[in-house]
Order: sequence, then structure tokens, then C-alpha cells
Amino acid sequence: MNDDLNVHLLACPTAARLARTLISRRITQWGYTHRLDDVLLVASELITNASKAAPNSRIKLRLNHNSQGIFISVWDSAKALPQAKPVTELTPEALDASTNDWDNGGGWGLPLVEALSSACGHHPTGSDGKWIWATLEA
Repeated sequence: MNDDLNVHLLACPTAARLARTLISRRITQWGYTHRLDDVLLVASELITNASKAAPNSRIKLRLNHNSQGIFISVWDSAKALPQAKPVTELTPEALDASTNDWDNGGGWGLPLVEALSSACGHHPTGSDGKWIWATLEA
């Protein structure tokens, strides 16, 4: 029996929420509840990036596992790779609380994915997009 999770989602703001529900059930079935929070965060970041890269189009989510780890991959049709903000020391002076930028806190997802994953990367699929993936230890 193949118990991998392979789903197509609409690249929209609710895609990550739906994926978290599906992933939670699968991770629980696999007995990896000790990794659930990390898997959900990594998957949410990858799906959110894909939704922003190719809005209102189809994205794909794959989740599988073996004795070495849990594998998450997300495909979107955009060629551009997500860009992480450079990691810098956070100080009160560095925070921008102006009305124009008070909610501009994005760009930290990829450093979180890198920190939580044992490996991560991307794989272009020719002219039709890319897979972004991450592996977490089981």
C-alpha cells in the first residue's frame, strides 16, 4: 500500500491551511507526531511560497517517508526561486514600525526551512516550473 500524500491544490491563501489538515492526518498515521510541528511549519512555508510565486494556478504537494526521514516537496509553475531575507541580528533599532511597513515581516520562511530540515533545495522541471523540497529526520 502506498501511503504517500500527493495532492493538487489551488495556489491561494487557504492552500497552506488545507495542506496542514491533510499532513496532520498523514503524519499521525505514520506515527511521527513528535515531528508534526516542524513538518507543518516547513510545508506551510513551501506552500505559501508556491502560492505567491504562481497565484491562482495549480500547485502540487508530495509528502512521503522512509526509515531515514520525512520528505516534503511542493511544485509550482513559476521559474523564479523564492528569495530569503539575509539573516541578520535582530535589534529594536532594526524593526520598522512605520505604517507603510508594519506588516512587512515576510521573507523569513526559507531560513526556517533550512534550520528545521536536514536537507533542502530545489529542482527545476524544465520550462514548466520547479520543485522545492525539504527532508526532516524521522
